Amino acid sequence: MRHYEIVFLIHPDQSEKAQEIIERYKEIIAKADGVVHRLEDWGRKALAYPIKKAYKAHYVIMNIECDNQTLIEIENNFRYSDAIIRNLVIKKDNAVTEPSIMISPEDSNAQPVKDAEAENTVK
Repeated sequence: MRHYEIVFLIHPDQSEKAQEIIERYKEIIAKADGVVHRLEDWGRKALAYPIKKAYKAHYVIMNIECDNQTLIEIENNFRYSDAIIRNLVIKKDNAVTEPSIMISPEDSNAQPVKDAEAENTVK
């Protein structure tokens, strides 16, 4: 099985059904004995340019491990689904499991509040 990173944009009118759409793709992968290594729902964000008269879209990223037939089935579902307005599939060399930059805290030097409070009480 190969590793893939899949990013797809859900039409803003279908944004409330995003969890159902994600679950459908997870089921397709699970039925074929594939693995979802990372799943991030970035929510609704502004697009750089309008797509099908939509100015926002619901972003989802998945890092999966599956066979070629499963990937073809997922891509066909993207192609014939009205809810998916764009998708991108990238082949990866290995599984990506760490959170993406979109999910990571903006300031990597920030310490948790408990650590800062502990330093203040020691002094």
